[in-house]
Amino acid sequence: MYRRELETFLVVAQQGSFLKASQELFLTPASVMNQIDKLERDLDLQLFQRSNQGVTLTPAGQSLYQDVQVLMKAAHQALWRAREMARASQSTIRVGTSILRPCKALVDLWSSLEDAPFKLELVPFDETAGGTEAMLAALGGKIDCVVSPCGSPRWKRLYHVQPLYWERSCIALPRTHPLAKKSALDWADLEGETLLLVQRGKSTVLDQLREEIQNEHPQVYILDIPPICNMDPFNLCDRLGCLMELPESWADIHPALVALPMAWDYQVEYGLLCAKEPSETVRTFLSWLRAQFSNLAK
Repeated sequence: MYRRELETFLVVAQQGSFLKASQELFLTPASVMNQIDKLERDLDLQLFQRSNQGVTLTPAGQSLYQDVQVLMKAAHQALWRAREMARASQSTIRVGTSILRPCKALVDLWSSLEDAPFKLELVPFDETAGGTEAMLAALGGKIDCVVSPCGSPRWKRLYHVQPLYWERSCIALPRTHPLAKKSALDWADLEGETLLLVQRGKSTVLDQLREEIQNEHPQVYILDIPPICNMDPFNLCDRLGCLMELPESWADIHPALVALPMAWDYQVEYGLLCAKEPSETVRTFLSWLRAQFSNLAK
């Protein structure tokens, strides 16, 4: 919008010194002097009288100083208006968010990028059974997408799922449990313990975990729970003093529980849950998002 030398010219005129101007601009004095020399050559004008005491504006420099202040203000305002216009023209993606389904990973990625072609609007929803169903019903209406574990075969049939990343599967247990003092768990630690596990058919990965437990670790007792959509399973885990499988990002949700890494390779798939037939704007957003996550993985 304007030449850097003009910005430097204003600061030198205000400070009356190349050294003081360099300190304000975080440049070397030599760089400041070079910019002023170049500006004077390009304009074929002497803008400053130089002396051992500093610099002072010449009559031509004083005239330019007055006009450049007006020009710089107009340039800043023009740039601000252009950026506001660009932001106003961005498409808005409404992202559902809750305690168990926060959108931090998406927001962090979006915030790290300059000139993202979309704006994000966060839409909170209740983390209850009814609230989750209301959220699902709102997809494609009040909500465009939700960041969520997306390994449910049913959800993949009924909704459009855009996988984004995988998250380590951990074991949660009450802080008062004897195993809570360990830094990590293995299968030997789980012997004789009760493990809360989402019922069969709700997650492909957890169904694989269930098969391994039943076939190779029958000493681990499985207690079925419905898909986690509120704090009830966390409270049950604390009340029964048992263990519970959960994604690593849920580790700090319940204050009475601690989550520990487990010696297995199971991971929970996370992604964006959208309406079965996303709008054209959402499809464009998903395509853009796939490219960003692909770039991060390189």
